[in-house]
Amino acid sequence: MKKSISLIGMAGAGKSSIGRKLANYLKFDLIDSDQLIESNQNKSLQEVLVENGIQKFKKIEEAAILSVEFNQTVLATGGSVIFSKKAMNHIKSNSSVIYLEVSFENIMDRIPDFSNRGFIKEVDQSVKHAFNERESIYREFADHIVTNNKGLESCFNEILRII
Repeated sequence: MKKSISLIGMAGAGKSSIGRKLANYLKFDLIDSDQLIESNQNKSLQEVLVENGIQKFKKIEEAAILSVEFNQTVLATGGSVIFSKKAMNHIKSNSSVIYLEVSFENIMDRIPDFSNRGFIKEVDQSVKHAFNERESIYREFADHIVTNNKGLESCFNEILRII
């Protein structure tokens, strides 16, 4: 296992919550890439997306990820980071990548409204279609897949078992 860990998955998968718990437990630094973007842009993720559009948002997200220096770091990524091969190569070469897999039904229970989440999808694309599109890409980049349908503690313990 590499000295840093990155969490990938859909919005609502638990990346930030698990990331915080993991970083505290391991005494690692936590970087939440969505918060990094908001801090750099001085705007909410949704504002950054609306003001810049999808393609520019992806470039902003990529630049934020490429700025991360991994050193005993837990990185909680934004759900769309997987659309940048350059960002994912940076993440994979510097950390172990854990995909937090959550059923579509649980995602929708956790986030019934995606309209203010800074969630990238095509205008005519449903959240379900975006979910299906992303699932195979998350799997492709993952070193480990951990299901997070049963709650934080169960997921956290499974990650500890793996690492």
